[in-house]
Amino acid sequence: MELPGDALVNFIFPNNAKVWWSVMIVLYPYLTGLMAGAFVVSALSHVFKIKEFKPIANFALIAAFCFGLFAATPLLVHLGQPQRAYEIYVTPHLTSAMSIFGYFYSGYLVLLMIEIWLIYRPYFTRMANQTKGFMGFIWYLLTLGQLEYNPASAKVDQKIIAVLAGIGIPWASVLHGYVGFVFGSVKAVAWWATALQPFIFLSSAIVSGMAVLFLMYTFIRWRQRQAYDFAMVRKYMAFLWGIFILDYALEVIELAFVVYERGYHWSLIEPLLKGPLFDSYAIMQMGILSVTPLLILGYVVLSNISGRMMIHMANFGSLILLLQVLFMRFNVVVGGQLISKSERGFVDFEWEILAKEGILTAIVLFVAPFVTYYIISRFIPIFDDPAAGKEGS
Repeated sequence: MELPGDALVNFIFPNNAKVWWSVMIVLYPYLTGLMAGAFVVSALSHVFKIKEFKPIANFALIAAFCFGLFAATPLLVHLGQPQRAYEIYVTPHLTSAMSIFGYFYSGYLVLLMIEIWLIYRPYFTRMANQTKGFMGFIWYLLTLGQLEYNPASAKVDQKIIAVLAGIGIPWASVLHGYVGFVFGSVKAVAWWATALQPFIFLSSAIVSGMAVLFLMYTFIRWRQRQAYDFAMVRKYMAFLWGIFILDYALEVIELAFVVYERGYHWSLIEPLLKGPLFDSYAIMQMGILSVTPLLILGYVVLSNISGRMMIHMANFGSLILLLQVLFMRFNVVVGGQLISKSERGFVDFEWEILAKEGILTAIVLFVAPFVTYYIISRFIPIFDDPAAGKEGS
């Protein structure tokens, strides 16, 4: 008996008709990447002593903390029973990547808070001594009851800050590389199963974190009508361009290896890339959104361009890189699930706007770190020296 039409080609199991890891699981590695990338900028100043990045080192650290506060929130939204999320801490399973992540993520946030507290301790102390009433009590709590701050204390704090920043670099690498590890270890999904996945996630995280940090920096400077640090901008773009070249190379190598091998995985991936993911992956991620910033940032770094034109081109290149990494996250997370478990068809992904895991929820969660940064900037001098007498943001 013959089956009608393409029955064997488009067959999908009944329990595989929906993409379960959707927008929230795309946003989750995206936010953790912004956190990790912003921290790297801070570490380049505190650990590697790159003097051009010193004026934005504290700013990068605060931004990393703001993104970190909401990095795991998409996971809570995705869970069917979010009130039970605490069980990941009280019932540890060392063989579970997700269980281990809970400790790495929480420990990393604690490290960020300690480093921020050490940096701004002289400011907290000064404000506690100068302010009365309720706010004075708040500043007193932030000093942990220590109202004296001397040069000896400052010297010790700086050493601890450098040590914490040094520890934070591999910690951030593991934290975000683990996300790629989770996907890469799923052998049942051909689009995910590659040992390069952790490195691609990590390099793209640094790219997106640096890109969003630069956009925030230029917007704040423009809003406050303050001058740009053009020497810092040129050095910053050189780092961003170099890291993106590495990231793009890893993405090309990953695809080239599967194509060259021509194994079983390629028989599943080829129809995916020529079909559902052709526009978002081939045209957008690997084409327009990769080639454009490569050329723009390359021109900024290698030419003698300066002034406002350099800022405009750097901003445009950074914005395109943010979109490139977002497309990469979508193509990996959702794209891998489009291959039916029957391996004889593709699952349709339907966009939702007002659903629990819809676009509106994603926008709110993405905006939340920026709102948090704005609130923090009203109370501490992010761009000024905490040990100086200035008070501004």
